[in-house]
Amino acid sequence: MRKLTLSLSLLTCLVVTQGAFSQTKLVEKITRKGNELVIPYEKYVLPNGLTVIVHEDHSDPVVHVDVTYHVGSAREEIGKSGFAHFFEHMMFQGSDHVADDEHFKLITEAGGTLNGSTNRDRTNYYETLPSNQLERALWLEADRMGFLLDAVTQKKFEIQRATVKNERGQNYDNRPYGLAGETTAKNLYPYGHPYSWLTIGYVEDLNRVNVNDLKNFFLRWYGPNNAVLTVGGDVSTKDVIKLAEKYFGPIPKGPGVTKTTVPAVVLDKNRYVSYEDNIRFPMLRVTYPSVPTYHKDEVALDALAEILGGGRNSLLYKNFVKTQKAAQSNASHPTTELAGEFTFTVLPFPTMRLDSAEMLLQRTLAEFERRGVTDDDITQFKATRETRLIEGLASVSGKVSQLAAYQTFAPTANYLPQELKTIQALTKEDVMRVYNQYIKGKNAVVLTVYPNGKKDIVTHADNYTVSSAGYKAPNYGYDGLTYKKPTDAFDRSKKPASGPNPATQVPPFWTGSLANGIKMIGVRNNEIPTVTLLFSIKGGHLLSATDMSKAGVAQLTASMMNEATQNFSAEDISNKLEKLGSSISIGASTDEISVSVESLTKNLDATLAILEEKLFRPKFAPEDFARLKKQLLENIENQSTQPVVIANRAYNRLLFGADHIRAIPVSGTSESVKSITLDDVKAFYAKNFSPSVTNLVVVGDVDKADITPKLNFLTKWEAKPVAIPTVPAAKAADKTRIFLIDKGKAAQSEIRIGYVTDMPYDATGDYYRAGLANYILGGAFNSRINMNLREDKGFTYGARSGFAGSRLPAVFTASAGVKAAATDSSVVEFMKEITNYAKDGITAEELAFTKSSIGQRDALRYETSLQKAIFLSQIIDYNLPSDFVQKQSDILKNITPEEIKAIARKRLPVNNMVITVVGDKALIKPGLSRLGYEIVELDKEGKPLATASTENASAPAQAGSSKN
Repeated sequence: MRKLTLSLSLLTCLVVTQGAFSQTKLVEKITRKGNELVIPYEKYVLPNGLTVIVHEDHSDPVVHVDVTYHVGSAREEIGKSGFAHFFEHMMFQGSDHVADDEHFKLITEAGGTLNGSTNRDRTNYYETLPSNQLERALWLEADRMGFLLDAVTQKKFEIQRATVKNERGQNYDNRPYGLAGETTAKNLYPYGHPYSWLTIGYVEDLNRVNVNDLKNFFLRWYGPNNAVLTVGGDVSTKDVIKLAEKYFGPIPKGPGVTKTTVPAVVLDKNRYVSYEDNIRFPMLRVTYPSVPTYHKDEVALDALAEILGGGRNSLLYKNFVKTQKAAQSNASHPTTELAGEFTFTVLPFPTMRLDSAEMLLQRTLAEFERRGVTDDDITQFKATRETRLIEGLASVSGKVSQLAAYQTFAPTANYLPQELKTIQALTKEDVMRVYNQYIKGKNAVVLTVYPNGKKDIVTHADNYTVSSAGYKAPNYGYDGLTYKKPTDAFDRSKKPASGPNPATQVPPFWTGSLANGIKMIGVRNNEIPTVTLLFSIKGGHLLSATDMSKAGVAQLTASMMNEATQNFSAEDISNKLEKLGSSISIGASTDEISVSVESLTKNLDATLAILEEKLFRPKFAPEDFARLKKQLLENIENQSTQPVVIANRAYNRLLFGADHIRAIPVSGTSESVKSITLDDVKAFYAKNFSPSVTNLVVVGDVDKADITPKLNFLTKWEAKPVAIPTVPAAKAADKTRIFLIDKGKAAQSEIRIGYVTDMPYDATGDYYRAGLANYILGGAFNSRINMNLREDKGFTYGARSGFAGSRLPAVFTASAGVKAAATDSSVVEFMKEITNYAKDGITAEELAFTKSSIGQRDALRYETSLQKAIFLSQIIDYNLPSDFVQKQSDILKNITPEEIKAIARKRLPVNNMVITVVGDKALIKPGLSRLGYEIVELDKEGKPLATASTENASAPAQAGSSKN
């Protein structure tokens, strides 16, 4: 692909009445002139109303297929919420010519990835595959568009209903603040408004729906005339149209669909509402009704949100976070097809009253009125938004998704130039005008989420109750719908053969080093005019192994390096970066400090000058340290309310032992962080930041000759020896036990099962082979574990297993969040699958699938700059040979069922694993007690309860011995 820049010119638009393919009409052809920012495409319409958009990009042997239906939760009815999302799940359950669960299997087997998503206004289904698999993807999508309903059975319906409930439990009911959006929506919009419920729907609605209701929903909204098929990548437009005609052309047109129109939301007063949650920080959320997507005021309101609460330079950050009053504060302006929501969110520390928080928010708005909008505000917003547009074009999937969204909602699929033009035309006056029009003096929904038992802290007594008075249900046209199958002139049951395998090339990379020890690796990627730099400074959290009383110092040090420098305040640096459209972030992990740099190529020199300042001249200001330390301590306490975090921390403590550095989170503990001083941070930086343990990856629109002189400033970095501690091996469990942590009233239980292996990461040895063995057990969507717990039983939204390793010994973990009532049965099924796999190994069919899937996915591995950077990071971090990919391919090709079985037997010690369960003890313990494992009760820190007794039993139960 030729490089894109920000110049604009006239576009070529060809509109004809008759295309070259049958009765299909060529509607529009967009080409690029010079280096303008545009996505070239051709758009056709089939006789049945299906819109087909094709974008050719031959830079990588990849194709992305997207089918977007203009139906989301906004097309649902009162009492039948969640249909659109529910149907998204059902669309993966097979059709006339595609067997149950075969859609996932066929795409994954072809080396591709796939998914679907639902929002208020649309549902889309998409696949990214090697380009030789184009026909297979189109055949699959057409089959479920035209041949779905006879394959929808009551059993599939019940399983997916359970899966959707689990998804709600995991992402809403069991998550802190998970119901904030739902509570806001039902109080912001009038009763019956299409946005007055969330896409996930209500459990009571899911309980009352029947399979015929769902079939009617499909018949009403899933016709080709309400869909857009968008295909991009290494394809021929002529071939795509021929295949679209073949597979989609016979599908009959569905009922007509008109654009939904609703009046703008107007609030007659501030609506105060609240609810209780298991949280540490209360939440204040203030939401004003605003404008829909592509409204003339949308961009100005987006800019207002950035100025008020979008980053370090925002007024909310200055008044709430900088002053240590809140853990978080921001403003956002999400918009959708029918409406927008301008929202302020504040999570004050427990010491701040919520009425005080609301008053400070109002004072912040008054301050904005006095301050006004500055030239810097506009410059920063434009640069940041333009960079985001460019970065969205880095992948074929990004371009296809953008075209599909524009076609569905914007005035034209070629809206990108207009969007850029709108951004460039923004003025300070525009921003002040929309503030006065939509925010100043206007009414809002004021939501308070308060901790358990603390309703007295709400900002104001609840003063609004939703009323259905005057509501009249619309007629969506469900009467008399009939299912008409397409009539074909070919045998649709015959799966399309794959085309010739595309030639996948490992990116040609360069290597180098600096005199002070920095090792470098890079690759040129000129598809978009950006550059990515990734620094890896070895050590990180592991350096605290010699003094675990200071655990967390690596994270605090990294955080401090994101603050002020000796010459500039944090706000000054943020201002400079935003004007450039660049970003620099520094973070800590278990074994490194990472520095990530993103820049437009034209702004690289200026960005590197800021990087030099941040790396070598951090200020380590006492006021920054005090604020960041307080935030870290508060966040550690806050995480004790989150089931996922509780499970992960307890699991690591059980795996490694309380006195092991890997048992302690990178953030540290309350005790260790309290002991850290500013001098500790300075000492950690002085001792451990060294080029001698630093690797640098460079990917983007520069080559080695271009970048090397620009990095001369790094040669001033003085090398010093850094000793990475050798951590002790973890002690193996003497037997498998269940460790239970009570999380009262939890809607779901979190399960972690596993052990610490004796193997570190390697690319072509035991670790790689163990990953191959795990793929069919718990690594793929259609793995044994996920198919059992999710697709067959409906216990979970997703279950998985895998080996996670680095230079340290890898950990094998099988995990899931499951519905509480199925906790004991889920443990049984996990252990059954692991036991059977260790005993019997892999089948010939499963091994063939594994080889095909993993063997073909290389086409997708190197497309974007980030993907290339991750690939190069592996090479330099682990000193891999340049031909390691070919060696992996040879191992995969030649591995046998006997080898897989031997690996599974060795690497799945079912009698020596830790089983950690976090959930509602009163509900789940009786069932767990019947499984035959010893149960040890722990507190939320993972420590044994002083008063808890353990329960012993003889042999573990077999699958099916417990009831949920």
